[in-house]
Amino acid sequence: MTRLPAAAGVPLMLIAGAAVALQSRVNGVLAQEIGEGLRAGALAAVVSFGSGLAVISLVVFGLPAGRASSARLREGLRQGRIRWPELLGGLSGAYFVASQGIAVGVIGVALFIVAFTAGQSLGSLAVDHLGYGPGGRQHASPARVVAAVFAVAGVLVKAFDQISTASVAVTVGLAALALGAGAAQALQHALNGRVSAVGGPLVTTANNFAVGTLALLVFLAVSFGVDGRIDGLPASPELYLGGVFGITFIVIAAITVQQYGVLVLGLCMIAGQVVTAELVEILDPDVEVGVLGLVGGGLAVTGVLVALALRPRDVTPR
Repeated sequence: MTRLPAAAGVPLMLIAGAAVALQSRVNGVLAQEIGEGLRAGALAAVVSFGSGLAVISLVVFGLPAGRASSARLREGLRQGRIRWPELLGGLSGAYFVASQGIAVGVIGVALFIVAFTAGQSLGSLAVDHLGYGPGGRQHASPARVVAAVFAVAGVLVKAFDQISTASVAVTVGLAALALGAGAAQALQHALNGRVSAVGGPLVTTANNFAVGTLALLVFLAVSFGVDGRIDGLPASPELYLGGVFGITFIVIAAITVQQYGVLVLGLCMIAGQVVTAELVEILDPDVEVGVLGLVGGGLAVTGVLVALALRPRDVTPR
């Protein structure tokens, strides 16, 4: 297992969270530039995951360390140390990236991320309690409950603020989509931790992008049965960085989840996600950030800080 120095773990997990927020922003704008409707969001997701797959494939198959990582995973499958269903974490990633393209352009990156983090908190509670993570079963504790309660409260406050600019049904529906994506990503981190413990983070990331890209291609094909349009791909190169951001947080998560557990990883990523998402909207001249919006983000981060303070005997680096 790859172990990190104590001083490096938390900053890396915060960076992973920031990468999630930046990817959400990029993919949301990319979908708006591509066209309208479900097919625009689906194509944006395929572009994001496909570009990530291309980059990580070059690394895995072009470097000796990557080829060795792939060989270890194949051997682990042959020996039964990893099971085929545990390779499907990329389905959660596909759901998340697709939800970015569908929801961010409507409800904004900050509400999307706060709803997503609420799903992460609830999902991490369930995943650790059921023992799906690489560290085995970890029962619910005050720290875990506090993080989930504060995150859900943050969603409710931010959603109430957002309703003033969008319909109730649309806001609630898209926030629920993001919440589901967060819960699914908690399971993704757990499965990736298991795969990474056998094959390493490089092949784990490549596997995620391969599985996710295949799923998104199916989603794109289905999306053409729904009203919408595709105007073409934009020329701005920064809109194609979604795959790079995805590689960043998947690699970091695959390494750190083995050492810190699903919940601690989730808490640190929540802080990085929410702070970055709020900064993105504050710095965007086209977005009006209300007081309630800031309060909602603050609640999510406060929950992280309180939960970390309450967990001295909860989860320690392994």
